[in-house]
Amino acid sequence: MRFLPFLLLSFLACKTAAPPPATPLDSTTETNASSDTTDIEETEKDGKFKEYTDVITGEAVSDDGVFTVHRVGEDYYFEIPFATFSKDMLLVTRIAKIPAELGGGYLNAGSKTNEQLIQWDRVNDAIYLRSIAYDAVADTSLPINISVQNNNYAPIIMAFDIEAMNPDSTAAVIKVNELFSTDVQAITGLSQRLRKSYEVRNLDQSRSFISRMASYPGNLEVRHDMTFVANNPPSNGGTGTISMQMSQSMYLLPEVPMQPRLHDERVGWFTVSQVDYGSEALKADEKTYIKRWKLVPSDLAAYERGELVEPVEPIVYYLDPATPEKFRPYFRQGIEDWQVAFEAAGFKNAIVARDAPTEAEDPDWSPEDARFSVVRYVASTTRNAIGPSVVDPRSGQIIESDIIWYHNHLRSYRNRYLLETGGANPGARSLDTPEEEIGEMMRRVISHEVGHALGLPHNMKASYAYPTDSLRSATFTNKWGLASTIMDYTRYNYVAQPGDEGVRWVRMLGPYDVYAINWGYRYLPDVASAKAEKPILNEWIAEKKGDPVYLFGGRSSSDPSAQTESVGDDPVKASTYGMKNLRIVAENLADWTTEPGEDYTDLRELYGELLGVWSRYAAHVTANIGGVYEQLRTTDEQGDTYTHLDSEEQERAMRFLNQEVFGSPDWLMPRRIIANIGASGIVDRMAGLQGRQLDNLLDEDRLGRMIENETLNGESAYTATEMLEQLRKGLWEEALTGKDINVYRRNLQRSHVDRLQELMTENAENSSDVAALTRAELTNIQRLAERAATRYRNGVVKYHLLEIAADIEQLLTAK
Repeated sequence: MRFLPFLLLSFLACKTAAPPPATPLDSTTETNASSDTTDIEETEKDGKFKEYTDVITGEAVSDDGVFTVHRVGEDYYFEIPFATFSKDMLLVTRIAKIPAELGGGYLNAGSKTNEQLIQWDRVNDAIYLRSIAYDAVADTSLPINISVQNNNYAPIIMAFDIEAMNPDSTAAVIKVNELFSTDVQAITGLSQRLRKSYEVRNLDQSRSFISRMASYPGNLEVRHDMTFVANNPPSNGGTGTISMQMSQSMYLLPEVPMQPRLHDERVGWFTVSQVDYGSEALKADEKTYIKRWKLVPSDLAAYERGELVEPVEPIVYYLDPATPEKFRPYFRQGIEDWQVAFEAAGFKNAIVARDAPTEAEDPDWSPEDARFSVVRYVASTTRNAIGPSVVDPRSGQIIESDIIWYHNHLRSYRNRYLLETGGANPGARSLDTPEEEIGEMMRRVISHEVGHALGLPHNMKASYAYPTDSLRSATFTNKWGLASTIMDYTRYNYVAQPGDEGVRWVRMLGPYDVYAINWGYRYLPDVASAKAEKPILNEWIAEKKGDPVYLFGGRSSSDPSAQTESVGDDPVKASTYGMKNLRIVAENLADWTTEPGEDYTDLRELYGELLGVWSRYAAHVTANIGGVYEQLRTTDEQGDTYTHLDSEEQERAMRFLNQEVFGSPDWLMPRRIIANIGASGIVDRMAGLQGRQLDNLLDEDRLGRMIENETLNGESAYTATEMLEQLRKGLWEEALTGKDINVYRRNLQRSHVDRLQELMTENAENSSDVAALTRAELTNIQRLAERAATRYRNGVVKYHLLEIAADIEQLLTAK
């Protein structure tokens, strides 16, 4: 039978009869149970264990499944079949109910706090729960496996006395109250960081209890409430209490793991790794496998003929019952958008979306149940979405996943849509975004997070695959999207300009998604091992050689082709277009975000985010300076893995920065905005904004790459000396010509000197080239300031220059 999910505090109260004997999961499986049984029978004769009916009395309410579980009064028992001893299970710990503000917004109902492989074992008269690691492995037939086991001894989470044996001596009964009502670190909901932050003193056992237990054929589910005594709880501070409900899911893993697929860094996948001590390699051989669901064709013959077939077990996502009705169609689309990618791998209906059953349809259904993957809708002010998954560490098989959508993420996308496309897109010029458009954004966010749950990480090279000007074409963008994959952070088309009719504004799946899913999920029926698959997988990569659409790269601060939030293959051109649009937005933002009778809260928020958009556009260009392209290759491929940008592109980027980033930011400060969002502070705010961009440019690692580039490529390189000179001439242009130096430029000039001083001081002891370069620049600025000061009459500009010169003099002569 099953127990109603709402019976949280009265689990199993409706049954009174003693349960029938538990049935082993697999009576044909060979285990050490038979040898244990004789010992058990002897100990029973000696009276060491209680009679089964004395423990599991007539008052017991029970549920059978992977284990039989019982409640007798306030005591809870597991009846563990001997056949499951030493079998691999996955224990996943989640938060089921959470107090407000716990974790600062990134913990919620459904958040996973731990995932570990476990085994139940009997030692003498006790049952041990162990946490097992598969980081180090060796085939059990090899002698070295003895050493692997001895040097990776599994920790014991808890030990339990055997209370009784079941009537046919095929299972041991243990009482499990202590596991779930005491503070067991392996399954807790509070990390050490949170305990310290909230000044947690202890778990109060009198207010901690098991609230639900249910057993299914392949998994066991436990809900338990934990109440902590805390001096500084995140909410309801007067109670001195943190109460939360935890969900523990135990999955019985397949006895024979799924055949893994070896990872190749040229195609992006999340991975699991093992050190194989039984490898023929003359070392401890690290094997890395991709994370993926197990998809097997239901009709292998048809699959081999090239027909689309359904998998034996499709990937099913349920929609959280808490999801607003109006958004459910977009969530379904976001999930099932991946069907086209799986069709490339030979599967139809491989991934489907379903509504969660009603209580009448399935009273046992719960989003925390390990059998179900769910798109959770969380009532939270957090502005984010995530796509975690639960994985068998032995093979990389994804067992289950829960996509988390935080309600306030709607606000993020509404704001970004207005700021990044509003200059050219009349439909975005409002805080009341039409439902169809916000739904389209939500659909694509869900697709992105499902991509993670399918095994795909971010691919930040995907935006660089498309020519920047192609993003102004309606024909191109509606066919190919904004990037070659939805797994890039290419959320909006900020390149399209006013008058570019019919262009696509929002991201979508692209050709790389189809390619990656085929590479990871295509079933290879005649290939018996991961190693044997490798030549086939390599051939699929070789077929796409030279096509930027199929390149993979994670975010890299040094690679301008792998930047987050960028679009197009020309950062200077893309940011130029973006800045043009942003000027239109800044000029009209007050009109687009204010209503009669309302205050300026929205304007204040949007303006702050507008400055963030400006900063991203600037940073994309800065990445060109000292930039190094990375293209992952194997040893049989021609070409270099790392290539420095040519000098012309770096000089072009530097010109953009001097003009658009370090110039006077007047257009960023429309009077109607500044006069209504704060009494003061805009000068300091702009100083910080531009100063951060200057610090980013004058990054020590960036200068180091430029020095290395000069060493490797000589005169063809754009050198650190050239960059520093170009920067100096741009930042100090007014001082060189005798023009007025306004407060924003003065602040930037001070930041310039301060940053050079930091670099010189930090590198002085190692006598590096960075120290020499920055000392020389400070000397140049000192002389420039001294000469320029004579051109100005007494006043703030003159005093500013004299102070700069004096400060540098003091710095350079200090011992």
